[in-house]
Amino acid sequence: MPIRSRLLACLCVLLFSLSAVAEDRPNFIVIMADDLGYNDVGFNGSEEIFTPRLDELAANGVIFNNGYVTHAYCGPSRAGLITGRYQARFGVEVNFTSSPFDIHQGLPLEQKTFGNRMQAAGYRTGIIGKWHLGASYPFHPNNRGFDYFYGFLSGGHDYFPDTVTYIHPLIQESGKNAGKPHYSANETTYWPLMRNENAAEFDEYLTTALSRDAAKFVKESDKPFCLYLAYNAPHGPLQAPKELIEKYNHIEGKKRRVYAAMIDSMDSGIGMVVDALKESGKYENTLIFFLSDNGGVQPKPGYEGEDYADNSPYRGGKGSMVEGGTNVPFIAHWPKGIPAGTVYDYPVSALDITGTFVALGDGDTSGPPIEGKNLIPYITGENTEPPHEAIFLRMVDGVNWMIRTPEAKLLLERPFQAKDEGKPELYDMVNDPYETNNIIDEQPELRAELAKLWNDWNKDNVGNRFLQAGNYQKTRLKFYEDLQKEQDAKAAKYKPIVVE
Repeated sequence: MPIRSRLLACLCVLLFSLSAVAEDRPNFIVIMADDLGYNDVGFNGSEEIFTPRLDELAANGVIFNNGYVTHAYCGPSRAGLITGRYQARFGVEVNFTSSPFDIHQGLPLEQKTFGNRMQAAGYRTGIIGKWHLGASYPFHPNNRGFDYFYGFLSGGHDYFPDTVTYIHPLIQESGKNAGKPHYSANETTYWPLMRNENAAEFDEYLTTALSRDAAKFVKESDKPFCLYLAYNAPHGPLQAPKELIEKYNHIEGKKRRVYAAMIDSMDSGIGMVVDALKESGKYENTLIFFLSDNGGVQPKPGYEGEDYADNSPYRGGKGSMVEGGTNVPFIAHWPKGIPAGTVYDYPVSALDITGTFVALGDGDTSGPPIEGKNLIPYITGENTEPPHEAIFLRMVDGVNWMIRTPEAKLLLERPFQAKDEGKPELYDMVNDPYETNNIIDEQPELRAELAKLWNDWNKDNVGNRFLQAGNYQKTRLKFYEDLQKEQDAKAAKYKPIVVE
């Protein structure tokens, strides 16, 4: 064979091999629930709420017994997840509000999402559901690394299409809060859903609509894909189809019955996505992560009615530094790469999802450093060390904080809206995983060790750069009020022009 022909043949073999390697890369799906209680899924022990599709994924994959998010409520937790970096590194420690005309209110533009990193590696990227990371043009998902978007930009949305409207009073007109801002209206909760940059159809229960769209995305993808399926279930408002609520008549409290029905719908929707993977031949080589953005809600001043989630056996819930606020339902499933029936006990972080995707999919590693780890070697036992020396949480410049090592946990938790400084607590997480015995006075050396780890980590953080959503809404309303007053004052000084 002539040399030229042999070189051409070798080149073809090389290109074919590279193509085969590229196509052998796994698909990725991360599914995030919203305000899901630790004990409100079957794989964590619930006998009240039925989650057979999630339980099947858990049984055939890995359950992380100590899976942590990076913040105890919605927006900052999502900022950490989507960047693979502690959000305190770039000053996002509060919820953004939906503000379509503010080009500063959103995930800082210098931060790369896992969408950016996987898109650069040739993946088809998508987000379906709740965004909550900025509503103006620069922050739109299509401009943050995602080829496809179906969902809503705000931090919440009603579940039935009959409430969709652009027009809603921004100030509450009646009741005990009359005269105060209407949070949901100011958050654009009632606006139509979007598909990419346009308004989209929404003609069924929201959780079902998101699930159906995710299944379609999976089926239609003809190259490796990375999908972020961000349900707002079971976050309030508590709304569910009547027939699903009736399924849970064995639960005494009405609010918890509706909450259970919302989780049931989400579980069925996840089943739709899994079935789509199987039908399109992508099931075996798709890595799925499932977790909640924080713990289930708990009653607190001003939110006394939020008593329907179950975070047992842990104390606390959403907003809390104890386990119920940040140790969440967390599993992974990948038939081709994770042995069925695995249980993993070392602490892992939501940051590790980006770390795993980028490592396995040969994603872009440039820009701000990823702090999450590739979990696969740890899950399979190839690496027997803990993935992290410690996991950290910080709320609003350190109002509340937590450091968790494999053996211990040091935290400061101030009661909601309390003025006092609070007192640090220390727990032995090996022998006291439910945090019942504060040993801070008995273990000064351990306290000092964890405090040093915390201080070394915290010195690389920046201050919180944004207003909490409710305060932002009040400030925005006052801006327009003051602007009008200023214009009225100018108008009052007007003197008629005399025409001769």
